[in-house]
Amino acid sequence: MTEHPPVSVIVVSHGRPALLRRALIGIGQLFYRPLELVVVADSAGLAAISDLPFADRIKTARQDDANISRARNRGADLAGGDILAFIDDDAVPEPTWLTHLVSPLSEPHCAAATGTVLGRNGISVQWADRVVDAEGRAFPAPRGPLPDGLAVKLEGTNMGLRRDVLAALGGFDEGYGFYLDETDFAFRLMRTGHRVAFAPLATVHHGFAESARRRADRVPLSLRDVGASSALYLRKHATADRLGPALEALRQQQAARLARLHEAGLLQGGAAARLLAELDGGIASGRDRPLHQTHAVADPPLFQALIEVNPPPPAILSGRWFSRVRLNRQAQACAAEGRSTSLFLFGHTVRAHRVTFTDDGVWRQSGGLFGPSRRDQPRFTKWSFRARIREETGRVAGVRWQDLSQQAVTG
Repeated sequence: MTEHPPVSVIVVSHGRPALLRRALIGIGQLFYRPLELVVVADSAGLAAISDLPFADRIKTARQDDANISRARNRGADLAGGDILAFIDDDAVPEPTWLTHLVSPLSEPHCAAATGTVLGRNGISVQWADRVVDAEGRAFPAPRGPLPDGLAVKLEGTNMGLRRDVLAALGGFDEGYGFYLDETDFAFRLMRTGHRVAFAPLATVHHGFAESARRRADRVPLSLRDVGASSALYLRKHATADRLGPALEALRQQQAARLARLHEAGLLQGGAAARLLAELDGGIASGRDRPLHQTHAVADPPLFQALIEVNPPPPAILSGRWFSRVRLNRQAQACAAEGRSTSLFLFGHTVRAHRVTFTDDGVWRQSGGLFGPSRRDQPRFTKWSFRARIREETGRVAGVRWQDLSQQAVTG
């Protein structure tokens, strides 16, 4: 493999056209080269990205059904890169994401890599460095060698796979329409002796956006896929004597979860009973599905670089909250040029910090000058404005920029 192997970023999307567009704007600001972009989406998603500046360089396929494994396999068929990188439509990668994700894959025996996923505030870790067992349960990775029966947990919104390995293992199992799809692939990697690496600096921001399966507050709208995928996963990977107890444990966990939501007023009337019935129906469906719905990944087509030129220098702007209108306008202009643009806006308060990637393509960190930007910091810390900017740019250095000294700093 060359020093900079060609990478195909694959995004699958259903029912989230605006978020898909935002994710692709973020991908367009990645520093890594050579890079191509593959999108498998419904008609609304494809329409939403049709006027992006690089739209004519995106490989696309339309898929109106919501089977995520099938969509990922279709993306792999279109991809010409040696490495396939996957990210969800409700996520945005930090500009150095691919640089760090690809790094462990330069090792000849590394088949896949996964990274850190941040939550809605853009700072706290949602998922990182996890392992999974034969019953689909995820845990923080233990120190030292991985015990038998555990696999490195691939985070579906932040994973890179060697294309040849994906093809050799028959792609993603299309019996998983949603839930445990990449976990199944991770366990298959482990069982076939492949190595999977955790790349901590390979960072994406993930929003848990609403979908046909859940509301924006993560209250479930359907549990059918959870039941079906759980039953299929357990049949494939757990011992026969654990199938029944594990499914019963799943049902009890979901029943307790629904009871808590009902008590909190987030589920009304007979919604909990309906959702449990859907879970049971999904389990019955998963018990009957074929154990291996493999996909013959096509031979790689020609690679189509998304952007031929080197990335422009990033922009860093900072100022106080009362200057936000002017600074937001400047940041939007920089982002419109394709520059990775970071804007730090601080008020004279102790408000906790939040990082967002705006629809205009700007990394905006806002909060109080004296407030915490990490959850382990005190509620109040006395800072000068200059020192706080130095602290925050240093905090994200290595993730937002590879070498802070080479960046174009303005504001």
